[in-house]
Amino acid sequence: MQTTVPATPALSPWWKHTVILVLVVGLGVLIWLTTRSYSHAPPIPETVVGPTGDVLFTADDIIGGQQVFLKYGLMDNGSIWGHGGYLGPDFSAAYLHHLTEDAHTWLAGPEGRYAEHGNVPDLLKENRFDPDTRALVFSAPEVNSFNRQLDIWLDYFTHPERSRGLPAGYISDAEELRHLTAFFAWTAWASVATRPGTSASYTNNFPYDPEAGNTPTGESLLWSALSVVMLLGGIAAVLFVFGKFDYLGWQGTDGHAHPQMLPGEFTPAQLATLKYFALVTVMFLAQALLGGVTAHYRADPGSFYGLDISGLMPSHLARTWHLQLAVFWVATAYVAGGLLLAQAVGGEEAPGQVLGINLLFGALVAVVGGSLLGEFLGLHQLLGNAWYWLGHQGWEYLELGRLWQILLAAGLIFWIALLFRAVGPARKGTESREIASLFLYTAAAIPVFYLPAMFFDASSHFSVVDVWRFWIIHLWVEGFFELFVTAMVAIIFYRLGLVTVTTATRVVYLDAILYLGGGLIGTGHHWYWTGQPAVTMALGAMFSALEVVPLTLLTLDAWDFVKLTRSRCDICGEPVSNPHKWTFYFLISVGFWNFVGAGIFGFLINLPIVSYFQAGTLLTPNHGHTAMMGVFGMLAMSLIVFTLRQAAPGDLWGRLERYVGVSFWGLNIGLACMSVFNLFPAGVLQLVDVLRNGYWHARSESFLNQPVLVFLEWLRLPGDLIFIGLGVVPMMVATLWCYLRVRGQTFSGRPVGVR
Repeated sequence: MQTTVPATPALSPWWKHTVILVLVVGLGVLIWLTTRSYSHAPPIPETVVGPTGDVLFTADDIIGGQQVFLKYGLMDNGSIWGHGGYLGPDFSAAYLHHLTEDAHTWLAGPEGRYAEHGNVPDLLKENRFDPDTRALVFSAPEVNSFNRQLDIWLDYFTHPERSRGLPAGYISDAEELRHLTAFFAWTAWASVATRPGTSASYTNNFPYDPEAGNTPTGESLLWSALSVVMLLGGIAAVLFVFGKFDYLGWQGTDGHAHPQMLPGEFTPAQLATLKYFALVTVMFLAQALLGGVTAHYRADPGSFYGLDISGLMPSHLARTWHLQLAVFWVATAYVAGGLLLAQAVGGEEAPGQVLGINLLFGALVAVVGGSLLGEFLGLHQLLGNAWYWLGHQGWEYLELGRLWQILLAAGLIFWIALLFRAVGPARKGTESREIASLFLYTAAAIPVFYLPAMFFDASSHFSVVDVWRFWIIHLWVEGFFELFVTAMVAIIFYRLGLVTVTTATRVVYLDAILYLGGGLIGTGHHWYWTGQPAVTMALGAMFSALEVVPLTLLTLDAWDFVKLTRSRCDICGEPVSNPHKWTFYFLISVGFWNFVGAGIFGFLINLPIVSYFQAGTLLTPNHGHTAMMGVFGMLAMSLIVFTLRQAAPGDLWGRLERYVGVSFWGLNIGLACMSVFNLFPAGVLQLVDVLRNGYWHARSESFLNQPVLVFLEWLRLPGDLIFIGLGVVPMMVATLWCYLRVRGQTFSGRPVGVR
């Protein structure tokens, strides 16, 4: 039986035109900054020679060292210029400080050396790179330090307790160690040598090490202050607009709600998505357990409750799988949610859609399983020269081998094709036409903005790669995933009859303007210290501050969600029937964590002057965990709960709801404990140590092994137990139970979304 719905007035074209303008301007500036990264990246000298002209190492050695760094997955152990893992040291900062100590020793030696070289900062800041010959001259102290550090890094890779859980004797080949040390030496040189025409180094004087002459630049102070002004102005402008136009936000419908999606009304194609969500929960459990293993290496790097597992499950493999599975399970939930809602929007099941969904699922399992196995084999050095294509690429967050990347991109394109087939009928003159188109456009951006992963390889300049890496990491997470999820939530609310199609469409446009207005150019806040010029810092800081503006509005969204769950009919006064209480609860938690994790904790570390001291400390994963899990993870959970409620028969849902409720509180309380008792206080202590002793020390073994730090790492355990035992496991049990109960079941009633 069809429901007659009054014609809905079209939105003003101003919304669409504004989004296009924001997109064009933002991407234009971002492309301009990216092109400058090629011309302004720290130069790689063809030869590095000593004072007498003897060649110490070459450009091939530096690139070869970078490839060793990637081949052994060291970016998931330590970091370069603050980007990478937090278990080991920042290799560039550690090399620089060893160099500083060696230079002090050298200059304090026999009489005459000090007069010849000046003080240590002057010695290290002098840029002796000749752009014509592309030769870099190292002073005698720098040559001496390079030779001495060959033994330092050999010792580091020999002992698991020193390397925070790498296999014993992980890198012992003399030639690989020499190449790796050359790469570290180049990154340290770029971080301290003065960039021509400026008073700061190529990395804007990062890392902080006053003994080497690295202190904050004036630009980092200036743009921090101006970004706060930008934030206050942005918040004032948006609150003024929201006050003037009271129809913005999730405004509920008046009168009776006419839901187009009711529990039990599933098409075969929608039912086929349930196995995706079952896989999501299994991957979620594995990812959470691996996070616990990774955290344990910080508390007790020498053993795992008395066992040495570094040979089989070294810390950087645990971290790699932890990161990759996080991306996989969240993305899989969104892929499945998109397929389910596409059917609801289109209203007709396209021929062969079930087959396509099943094929995509098989491809997804192959990519996930193949990439994880490849990373295991690659980090255990069992793939030979195929490590980059089949194993572990080495780039943080993009660790999966290039072949798996290509297959993943192909799978996402196939997913878009399935969405187009399902949504097609809604784009033919129905009232849902505009929201259906927005749904497809935001989905299509996800594979499009994964393409930069193909723009570099193991021999590309490190600074340039970091630019392209964050085109994916930042724009996926803080841009187009946000918009796609907004479109999905808008469709759910519309099909449940809680908002009009006009409201749903307007919210998607509004979020696109707000998120992309700051988020596109705001990508530059990841590039403050990676070899980019000061203009990147200026634009990145200013527009990154604007990213907080839409997050402040999420408190309004959270209250709107509460009001929607308590809606009453204006005609009869009765409560509006809403069977999706727990879906709304998870969406409310998304608003909370978006404001706290992405907003407060994100802004805390995004100001250049703060980022200068804290980049790569535990304040970074504090923001990362509360934002990634709190926002995108909870959104994935809301999609799972929505699907379970739609698919589960009434008698089954009564049992599943208990597990869902426990999971809601377990996930939120566990995540809060993780931040409050471990990541945030440990990050603050680390920040204090940076200010007192320099960045290198706060990332060093001596700092991490302090009793108070070890105690804080053990305090992570209660939060992890709550998160996993009371959060992840109940949701997995509920999802698997529902899947096993209803798979193969034929649902009665009209398909979801049919009008």
